[in-house]
Amino acid sequence: MGVVFRRVLMIMGGLFLVVLLGVFLGYIFLVSPLHTSKSEYASPKDVRFVLNWCELGDGRIEKVIHSYKSHRSLTGDHNDAYAIKITHVELSELAKKDFSGAPHWYRGDQLPEVVNQAVSFAVVLNSSLKDYSWFPSEKDLRSKDFYVYSWKIEFHGLMTTSADLIFIHPADQMVYFFSGKT
Repeated sequence: MGVVFRRVLMIMGGLFLVVLLGVFLGYIFLVSPLHTSKSEYASPKDVRFVLNWCELGDGRIEKVIHSYKSHRSLTGDHNDAYAIKITHVELSELAKKDFSGAPHWYRGDQLPEVVNQAVSFAVVLNSSLKDYSWFPSEKDLRSKDFYVYSWKIEFHGLMTTSADLIFIHPADQMVYFFSGKT
């Protein structure tokens, strides 16, 4: 009985490895090529989540000025960004606080350390891409003229490995979105 059971397990293990190899190869040759980088493709419908996440509401989107969506690696690594022109924003909206009294938005020159690290992560990731020349510079993002909303920041130890950040420049009614993972 032990020999039969062992053979059944070996056959099942072999089938599992074949299926696993098939899924991996299918992803590499079929799915991955479909997820290529795209520039200047997004419509207001594609980016409405950005303004909804930061509670400004997608009804104020005027148009998408720039967009970039990188391909996804097997582990989800990516680098995406949008530049969105909005109809209006009031500074009082950016002063709003959450239920604990913490601000939703931080002025670029007054970032808490966690958000500061995430902004550095975004700047480093963006600096390697030529398609991001329209994204604000680090100097601009860290100025009193920009505000930052952190939707998600992930760390491995003390190093930022993933971030979803929303930047707003009220003077010209522009919203910039960054999403990256390494």
